[in-house]
Amino acid sequence: MVTDNGLKALRMELDKIDEQLLDNMKARLDCCVQIALHKREHNIPMMQPSRINFVQERAARYAEAHRISPDFLRQLYTLIISETCRVEDVVIGNTITGGHN
Repeated sequence: MVTDNGLKALRMELDKIDEQLLDNMKARLDCCVQIALHKREHNIPMMQPSRINFVQERAARYAEAHRISPDFLRQLYTLIISETCRVEDVVIGNTITGGHN
């Protein structure tokens, strides 16, 4: 039964990491809302291709340095950036949302 307890402890640790990951994702989106408000206030276009490239390249370097699949991080950041753009569009007023927070 030691193995079952060890697995349970590892899963509890993983659950804590997942909670931190989700909290960090929420914090990232909250920061993106602040960025969108700044862009709206200063009439800055929502889409910033150079920033997107920078974020993608940083993720690729991280993947390489930490032996993580570059394809995995590329796909992950494609999703993150897509959601960020959606949120910024809503905040800036480029789209109308029918959803809720």
